Amino acid sequence: MTMFACLSVGAVLVVIALAVVALFNRLVVLRNRVDNAWAQIEVQLKQRYDLIPNLVEVVKGYASHEKDTLERVVQARNMATSASGVGAQAQADNMLTGALKSLFAVAEAYPDLKANTNFLDLQQKLSEVEQKIAYARQFYNDSVMSFNTGIQTFPANILAGIFGFTARDYFEAEPAADEAPKVQF
Repeated sequence: MTMFACLSVGAVLVVIALAVVALFNRLVVLRNRVDNAWAQIEVQLKQRYDLIPNLVEVVKGYASHEKDTLERVVQARNMATSASGVGAQAQADNMLTGALKSLFAVAEAYPDLKANTNFLDLQQKLSEVEQKIAYARQFYNDSVMSFNTGIQTFPANILAGIFGFTARDYFEAEPAADEAPKVQF
C-alpha cells in the first residue's frame, strides 16, 4: 500500500470519526433540551401545586359545605405531585384541571368569595401559571419532536440505537383539558 493510499484511508477514517462524534453530540444536545424542557414543566406545575392549598383554604372559608369539591381538588393535587413520568403526569394534570374547573364553578355561587382580594389574587396567579404551563408544554413537545426526529432519521438512527437513545413521549392533554381553568368572573 502506498503512502498516498494510507493517507487517503486515514483521512476517510478521520472524517467518519468526526461525523460520528458530531452526530452523537447533536443527539446529546437534543436529549438535554428535552430534559430541560421537562424540568421547566415541573417548575411550573410545582408553582401551580403550591397555589392550590391557599385557593382551597380561601374557598373553604366561604363554601364549607362544598366539601366533596374541595376534597377532589386536594386529592387531584396530591396525585399530580406524586406522578412520575410524562404519561402519568399528563393524566394527573388533566384530573387536576378538571377539579379546578369544578372549584371555580362552585365559586361562581358565592359573590362574596368572588370579590375576596385573596381569592382574586390567587386567581390571577393561577391564570399566569396556567399560561406558563401551556408554553412549557409546547416547548417540551417541540423539543421531543426534534429529538425523536433526530434519532429516527438516517444515519442518526444507527448511532442512536447503538448508544441507547430512545424516543420520548409527548405531553398530551385530554381534549377537555385543552383549555385552562376559567379564573375570570
